[in-house]
Amino acid sequence: MTGQDWFEKDFYAALGVPKNADASAIKKAYRKKARSLHPDQNPGDDAAEAKFKEVGEAYAVLSDPEQRQQYDAIRAMAGGGARFSAGSGGPSAAGGAGFEDLFGGLFGGGHPGGGPATSGGGPRVRYSQGGAPPGGAGGAGFEDILGGLFGGGGARGQQRGTDLEASTTLPFRKAVDGSTITLSVEGRRVNARIPAGVRDGQKIRLRGKGRPGAGGAPAGDLVIAVKVEPHPVFTLDGHDLRVTVPVTFAEAALGAEVDVPTLDGGTVRVKVPEGTPSGRTLRVRGRGITVGERTGDLLVSVQVAVPQRLSDAARTAVEEFARATEGADVRSELRARAVQ
Repeated sequence: MTGQDWFEKDFYAALGVPKNADASAIKKAYRKKARSLHPDQNPGDDAAEAKFKEVGEAYAVLSDPEQRQQYDAIRAMAGGGARFSAGSGGPSAAGGAGFEDLFGGLFGGGHPGGGPATSGGGPRVRYSQGGAPPGGAGGAGFEDILGGLFGGGGARGQQRGTDLEASTTLPFRKAVDGSTITLSVEGRRVNARIPAGVRDGQKIRLRGKGRPGAGGAPAGDLVIAVKVEPHPVFTLDGHDLRVTVPVTFAEAALGAEVDVPTLDGGTVRVKVPEGTPSGRTLRVRGRGITVGERTGDLLVSVQVAVPQRLSDAARTAVEEFARATEGADVRSELRARAVQ
């Protein structure tokens, strides 16, 4: 966006708010208009899309206190919308106020660098650089003059674009494998690559995908907050995958080999050592997720399953086991640690 745009466009009218509207009113008006004009709500409507971009441009300026202050000052100088030509013919064409008229009113007829120049039309201020008219070859152009008014040369008039925030929700498998998503950001379609192994709540920063900068300055960034849908079986722990596998009392007590599901839909054979307690974690190397050159492991937590109902034969066997282990105190170590 150029300085000329600020002279010509009434951002307050675009949002339908008065010039003294506070930040809350401006934000509320923008959201209402953006919602009704969004391309998704008006497919194929070029006029609505143009209006959508217009209100986005207006909000980008009016929501930024510094840009709004500069915009108000420029509009005040221009009387709300005067045009300026920056060609070699000098300031103003017929029918429009020129630089001399405008800045003459601003500075009261004084000349910041020399004596006042007057004409039959009243007091004027003449700006010159090496004898060339404003905007002409070798002279200070429109942006240079505005830059001088607002803190120096043209480079100082630049302002980096604002960072924007967005969010997305990914299925667990896409979070593990990585995915490319498309987001709608202030009327723009932004493609974003979500890296493999992204965690729930993690934020991804896309450089230069935020709001465009002013005066040729770089755009801001787009920060994407990622929500990962839970998986019914697996959880992600860094590069490792975790899974809880039920085993019978006999398998845990006597030892066994059990089939454990993997994320790719297959299974892996895991040895459960004799005497494995419930809650112990067994590690299967290289069956986690791969990010770059690193692959994590599959962490298998053993959970001893207790049947809710026993057959007569099973009950008899358990009762026989209880008699065989009578006197064993499995909680003695717990009591000993509790008094330390």
